[in-house]
Amino acid sequence: MPAGKHMTDEIEIQPEIFANLLDARGEIAEVAAAVARRRPRFALLAARGSSDHAALYAKYLIEVLLQLPVGLASPSTTTLYGARPDLTDVLLISVSQSGGSPDLLAVTESGRAQGALTVAITNTASSPLAEAAELSLDIRAGQERAVAATKTYSATLLTLYLLVDAIRGGDGTHAEALPELASTALSERTAVDEAVQRYRFADRMVTTGRGYSLATAQEAALKLAETSYLSARSYSGADLLHGPVAAIDPETAVLALTSNGRGGESIREVLDAVHERGADVCAIGSAAPQAPAAHRVPVPDCAEELAPVLEVLPVQQLALGLALARGFDPDAPRGLDKETKTR
Repeated sequence: MPAGKHMTDEIEIQPEIFANLLDARGEIAEVAAAVARRRPRFALLAARGSSDHAALYAKYLIEVLLQLPVGLASPSTTTLYGARPDLTDVLLISVSQSGGSPDLLAVTESGRAQGALTVAITNTASSPLAEAAELSLDIRAGQERAVAATKTYSATLLTLYLLVDAIRGGDGTHAEALPELASTALSERTAVDEAVQRYRFADRMVTTGRGYSLATAQEAALKLAETSYLSARSYSGADLLHGPVAAIDPETAVLALTSNGRGGESIREVLDAVHERGADVCAIGSAAPQAPAAHRVPVPDCAEELAPVLEVLPVQQLALGLALARGFDPDAPRGLDKETKTR
């Protein structure tokens, strides 16, 4: 089997998965209605790995669209230290594509016992996590054979968006064009292929974004590290300017997620700063054509809160292409375990 075959297939199937999720809006609306009836005063998100990046996306969605304060759980406070905080009136969302992570299961069981309304977001409807939570949603991505998460990450993002949108009374209208937009993004390969050739010899890369796009900037760093063994770090645009920018030089490649909207507007100052320091900047997103960058990968425009779902598609193609160009098989990365088993 050709190197990267599983990852290639799972990148390409994402428009179909988005369509399937849009067809499941009725099921998502039922869960959303149950959440809305409970009127939570705070949201808590628990996840690991790529799912943790999806949870960061949900944090922005909930704080901006629902106007609720949100925290990211530290599972070790439950599993190592035995913390059992009072979670009355808290919405606890646990995100895990396998639904088998012991620490997330422990957090969910403990949270439910301490009064939280628990919701599991998984790719395994019959998983222990889905059974432990009061409510659950299947991201409907199908069996994942690639080691590096691709379709499960984007499907989780869309599921979380549809859930939050439904909680606020929406019907997912802004997401209806995503399957077609995703097909367009995946088919326009020229800029990605050029980026592969440009960065195939890079030793280190910094990824950055602001607002909703920060989640996919973090996912980008993970994908580059686990498939191409690049030394990749991710910073929010604001944090990058407060210290780490001092380490940016002409030997540094910077991958910036920049789409139309407030997040994309605010990242321009960051790109100007790293560009002045001589960094080789690759801009990905609907605002990429206007970005101060050495290389640009445009992405179809959509509502800003949905941009990360599309932005990750060329990121995944870039990670796959770089792995193959550097002589690696992303379907057989060194020492990578697909399921997080930490307690």
